[in-house]
Amino acid sequence: MTALPQERRVLTAIPGPKSQELQARRSAAVAQGVGSTLPVFVTRAGGGIIEDVDGNRIIDFASGIAVTSVGASAEAVVRRASAQLADFTHTCFMVTPYEGYVAVAEALAELTPGDHAKKSALFNSGAEAVENAVKIARAHTKRQAVVVFDHGYHGRTNLTMALTSKNMPYKQGFGPFAPEVYRVPVAYGYRWPTGAENAGREAAAQAVDQITKQVGAGNVAAIIIEPVLGEGGFIEPAKGFLPAIVEFARENGIVFVADEIQSGFCRTGQWFACEDEGIVPDLITTAKGIAGGLPLAAVTGRAEIMDAAHSGGLGGTYGGNPVACAGALGAIETMRELDLNARAKEIEAVMKARLTAMAEKFDLIGDVRGRGAMIAIELVKDRATKEPHPGAAAALAKACHAEGLLVLTCGTYGNVLRFLPPLVIGEALLSEGLDIIEEAFGRL
Repeated sequence: MTALPQERRVLTAIPGPKSQELQARRSAAVAQGVGSTLPVFVTRAGGGIIEDVDGNRIIDFASGIAVTSVGASAEAVVRRASAQLADFTHTCFMVTPYEGYVAVAEALAELTPGDHAKKSALFNSGAEAVENAVKIARAHTKRQAVVVFDHGYHGRTNLTMALTSKNMPYKQGFGPFAPEVYRVPVAYGYRWPTGAENAGREAAAQAVDQITKQVGAGNVAAIIIEPVLGEGGFIEPAKGFLPAIVEFARENGIVFVADEIQSGFCRTGQWFACEDEGIVPDLITTAKGIAGGLPLAAVTGRAEIMDAAHSGGLGGTYGGNPVACAGALGAIETMRELDLNARAKEIEAVMKARLTAMAEKFDLIGDVRGRGAMIAIELVKDRATKEPHPGAAAALAKACHAEGLLVLTCGTYGNVLRFLPPLVIGEALLSEGLDIIEEAFGRL
């Protein structure tokens, strides 16, 4: 475990004077398009704590957006990555390969759903993984259309911006976008007009109808969905929705792609969120939690689909960097040794119990949802109308930050607080963070 004391400590205003000095330097040197949720400048992080340049220790309910699930300085990640750094930093796997890349691909074949033959290709970021999944699906099917869903988020490259549903801040002013992308309804139970109990069946029927009529099933290369929609608001598609979409894809020769970039690697209490309803995707995209904070991403899938791209058609200078691969093997080692799937379920039980109790006290909370350590509350102005309340989400996040708790907002309407604590966070910090959230509601 980390040597960093696992205790919250607030010594200054947050951000403190040294962070403010660095923020002034940043403003002069870094493009303003690169934002910050909380402009404290970090010196150390580990377990459930982030320490800043002013000596403040902040409880981490963000994990670098679901990246540092094993902690920000996990022993196995540091050990393996350090050893690899001492040997070599780069050769480019496409020029002279190395074992680490192959070992990661083997681990992904073992961990991802399904017992079919699988292969992988490694990249740098989630957006790269999604973009390459589209390339692979198009090469395999010889089709062009790609179907995505309302509230989905898939990245910031040109193609993945087209796949992403939320305009601001991801798409505004950056078009035109890649063509042949079609968006259909998702089973957002909390906001489904006829009720959550009907959402799975009705949304699937609507999605299939729109694809059939507006696109033509025979033109669709891939259907891409997050099994738990991340940036869109931690939306769990209502039960039955994903199996119906998978069945439609199978019947029509469409590649079904599970985007597990935020939800994968024990985050939801399973290795991958699609396992919840027994979904076996044709391709699965991963990143974020895969390598303990080092930049790595992957597309893993059925061997015959993965092999559809011609030799040289996939790759990139840094894809599957040896140090990142070493980090990934260390992260997977940690997940297994500490049984972080079980730990994620324990975190879910604690968080949902506390947040559900808060919902009984505070009418702002319209919905408590999520799985594992991927939990959210949706805030509304009125529970009857469910009118989104983004102002409350922003105010609560600001109040938590001031008290030394890092939380994130999300949601198509900007009205969701999402909680992504490291899976190695201690019970005391988890409870203290929830206390801070409850106190912030009380002062709102």
